[in-house]
Amino acid sequence: MKVVHLTSAHTRYDIRIFQKQCRTLAANGYDVTLVVADGKGPETVDGVSIVDVGRLPGRLNRMLRTTRKVYSAAKALDADVYQFHDPELMPVGSKLKASGKKVLFDSHEDVPKQLLSKPYLNQTMRNLLSWGFGKYEEFACRKLDGILTATPVIRDKFAKLNSCVLDINNFPMLGELDAGVSWGAKSQEVCYVGGISSIRGIYEVVESLALTRSQGRLNLVGTFNENSLAEKTKESKGWSFVNECGQLGRPGVRDVLGRSMAGLVTFHPLPNHIDAQPNKMFEYMSAGIPVIASDFPMWRDIIHGSQCGICVDPLKPEAIAGAIDFLLGHPSEAEEMGRNGQLAVNQKYNWAIESEKLLSFYAQFK
Repeated sequence: MKVVHLTSAHTRYDIRIFQKQCRTLAANGYDVTLVVADGKGPETVDGVSIVDVGRLPGRLNRMLRTTRKVYSAAKALDADVYQFHDPELMPVGSKLKASGKKVLFDSHEDVPKQLLSKPYLNQTMRNLLSWGFGKYEEFACRKLDGILTATPVIRDKFAKLNSCVLDINNFPMLGELDAGVSWGAKSQEVCYVGGISSIRGIYEVVESLALTRSQGRLNLVGTFNENSLAEKTKESKGWSFVNECGQLGRPGVRDVLGRSMAGLVTFHPLPNHIDAQPNKMFEYMSAGIPVIASDFPMWRDIIHGSQCGICVDPLKPEAIAGAIDFLLGHPSEAEEMGRNGQLAVNQKYNWAIESEKLLSFYAQFK
C-alpha cells in the first residue's frame, strides 16, 4: 500500500510527521513517501522516501506557489492514500480526493482558534479569517476519507463533520529523551524547549528569573521567531540567568533535559492554547523532570492527576519564580514529581500506544 504524506510548512524530520507517523508506517510494511518543501533535496531515511519540491521565501509564496508544487509532486507519485498536514494544503487534498484518491487530513492545531492569536494580523482580520477558514474547513473535511487530530478536543470538533475521525496524540517515544542522569548530578537549572514566541510566554519566564531566590538558570532551547521579542527579552534583568542554547537536535535536547530540574511550558491563555496538549509537556515528563505549566483546566488535570509538577498563572512572573524556587529548593519533592511524570508517560502518554491506533486506522484503507 503506497502512502504519501504532504507538508509545505514542516521540516522533513518533524517529530509528529516523520519521526512518529512515517517511520511507524514504513516499519510496518507500508511504502511511505514524504513530500516536503525545505530545499534540502531528496533522500531516503528509515525506509521513508523524502521528495523535496524546493523552498521558496515568504509566507505568501509558501501558501500559493509551494502548494502547487506539492500538488504536482503528490499527483506524480500516484499513491493509494494521501495524508496532508498543513491547512494551506486543504485545496490540494480536495483536488486529490476529486481525482478518486483516498485522502486524510492531520489536524495538528485548531486552525480557526489559532488564527485568532496571529500577531501579524489585526483583530478584524483575525476574526474574518478565523470565520472564513472555519467554514471552508467544514465544507472540505466532510468529503475527506478520514481525519486525524493531535488532541481529543480537536477530534470532537471534526467528529461532527466526518464519521472517520481519530485522535493520534503527539506523545513521546519511550526512552528517547531519558538521559539517565541521577538527581544529585543535576544542575540548579530549569529549561524551556521549543519555538520561542511572545504568546508562548518566554518574556514572563525570563522576567521571573530575576525574581527567584534560588538564582537558578534557564536553559533556553530554540530560536526566537520575532526579532522585537528577542530584543525586548534580552534587555530583561532576568536574561543574565539564561543559557541560550539555540536550536538543538534530539541528542542535544536529551542532554539539556538530563541536567535540568524542571521544564517550563507557560503558554498564554489564548483560545488555541487552552485545549492544546503541548508536546513539550509530555517530553519533560518522559525525561523524568517536573513540569511548570500554565494553569489551564486540561493541563491542570494532567499535571495534578499525575502529581508531576506545578501549575501557575503564565502572565505572572512572580508565580513562575515561586514554582522555580520551590522545585530547585526541594530536590526530593522535585525528584518524586519527575518519577511520577515518567511513570504516567510509561503507562499512558506514549507513542507506543498511539502508534497502534495509527496502524489500526490505516488498516481500514487497505
